[in-house]
Amino acid sequence: MKGRKSSCVSTIARIVFMSMIALHPLKAQQNVVDRIVAVVDKEIITESDVQERITYAALQNRLDPKSPELRRQVLENLIAEKLMLAQAILDSVNVTEDEVNRSLDQQFQNFVKQAGSEQQLEKVYGKPVSRMKREFRPEMRKQLLVQRLRQQREANSFVARREVEEFFESYKDSLPRVPEEVELSHIFIVPKADTTLENKTRLQLSAIRDSIVAGGDFGDFARRYSQDANGAKGGDLGWAKRGLAFVPEFEEAVFALKEKEISPVVKTEFGFHLVQLLERRGESVHARHILLRTEKGPASDSAAIRFLNVLRDSIVQGRSLAELARKYSEDEDTKSIGGDLGQVSVDQLEADFSSVIKDLKPGEISLPHRITMKNSYGYQIVFLKKRVPGHAANLTDDFRRVEQMALYVKRNKINAAWIEELKKNIYCEIRTQQ
Repeated sequence: MKGRKSSCVSTIARIVFMSMIALHPLKAQQNVVDRIVAVVDKEIITESDVQERITYAALQNRLDPKSPELRRQVLENLIAEKLMLAQAILDSVNVTEDEVNRSLDQQFQNFVKQAGSEQQLEKVYGKPVSRMKREFRPEMRKQLLVQRLRQQREANSFVARREVEEFFESYKDSLPRVPEEVELSHIFIVPKADTTLENKTRLQLSAIRDSIVAGGDFGDFARRYSQDANGAKGGDLGWAKRGLAFVPEFEEAVFALKEKEISPVVKTEFGFHLVQLLERRGESVHARHILLRTEKGPASDSAAIRFLNVLRDSIVQGRSLAELARKYSEDEDTKSIGGDLGQVSVDQLEADFSSVIKDLKPGEISLPHRITMKNSYGYQIVFLKKRVPGHAANLTDDFRRVEQMALYVKRNKINAAWIEELKKNIYCEIRTQQ
């Protein structure tokens, strides 16, 4: 049984590494003396590539970054990715510009979230986000090519029930424990800005516009007054493509401008903007803006809380939360599905949720409470549909979970054999330390 447990842990570890294609791509300042450690087809793998991957893997999986086994697995993984990239090019696998743009935007949203702010991210790496995106664009394309190739190969792979049962019998003593889970739904409301404060903000921005039109420097006013991360850069937003970067109201305004022209005051969910178009190339624009956020006072918060209490009372009296969520919730990701948040592990919940639902019983609904949502905040009520205690995995309650594990292991074995075949047909050289 010990042998089986070790085998399962090792296999699961390999799965983790094989799936870590979209790793942290940014290179901070480092003291590693770079050298080429491997060459695969026309691609090279450097010592800094290996060290960055080791650091990330060790952090994410709580492993010893000095482990020789970790280094070996990381290098094998990097080589496998380069082999798959070479095969993707041979097979004429393709990804579109829109796919690259969307993936870049998503990747950098995650980086900004991890860093705390766009300004902090730029401080860490010593360059603007727009430059980081340009530099990482070729690497993102390569990652997407590899992902597309793997998706094509794995599209029709599956495990039969018999395979799931055999996998479970072999590894049941070493499968990770299923954590406590909760099934939730919610209604989210954004406090509305006070009309008087909105008018005051609009007038202030109109006055700034008048000063710029009269000869003032847009960048200087942005640095002094703009209330977002780009203010320190004179409001510069870098290059952006239509449909990929801006909310609709902002996009409509910027694409309606001529070069060097300044928009009227534009209202979006973030506040009020002045937009200047610096340059345009087809469906891409280089713009800058000044943002003044709309203030929300205590009265705004109180109104949101009162409204949620009315909705909560209606639900307690028998109204459907799903019906009310579809009608009133302002969480666009869940509104259309009746506020359904799905079933999630308690240990993955953010503090806004975990502290509220910890004492709720199934069928109960929380009082209104404040949460952070995207770039703003709001108030929500949360309904606890079901609570599933933590337990050892079993085929009765966790068949789908075990099925996915079995499928990952099967795919890993198939991919490992495939990689060995690729090594026979694609140039691959590992250079030892001199």
